[in-house]
Amino acid sequence: MPEQRRPGRQSPERGIDDAVRLLLSRRATLGAVRLGVVDGPSGSGKSTFAQRWVDALTGNGTVNLFSSDLLATWLDPFSWWRRFDDGVLRPLAAGTDGHIQLTDWSGDEPRPGSWLTIPPVDVLILEGVSCGRRELAGRAGALVWVEEPDRVERLERAVGRDGPASRPMLAAWQDDEDAFFRADRTRERADLLITATEP
Repeated sequence: MPEQRRPGRQSPERGIDDAVRLLLSRRATLGAVRLGVVDGPSGSGKSTFAQRWVDALTGNGTVNLFSSDLLATWLDPFSWWRRFDDGVLRPLAAGTDGHIQLTDWSGDEPRPGSWLTIPPVDVLILEGVSCGRRELAGRAGALVWVEEPDRVERLERAVGRDGPASRPMLAAWQDDEDAFFRADRTRERADLLITATEP
């Protein structure tokens, strides 16, 4: 049996075209919705890549972008998945609107916030830490892994985005995501590997 070819590392600039081509070449996996997923460690550039992917898909029907940052909390970074799957992905696969309660960060502590309706669209791009988890296998049309190999650089980027007070939480988050990715082996299932450092 021939060895399975693994994707090579690409820069974000080269990877966008491949991500668009790959997703549009595959059949819809959530009813009529094509699902693209961007995963990888915090501070790697997932949100930027996901937005560029959405922009590049303009003209290919209705496109929606959703970030798991709207659901995760510092102390509970990964268990949002079940309610997102039940409330959004499964309804979309059945051709109906998805509904999800967001996390409200307006106070000192996160709390349940407003509800968001996600209608069936032609393409849904889902981005965030742990979005490409094993439970999604077979339902994502394309899984893109975005990474910045330098852990310190990733932390500094994330602190620059979220503010100096977030540093201890972000450092703990890095430990949590490292453990999650080791167990889930998300990177190994990626269709495209995108790195901020030129390969």
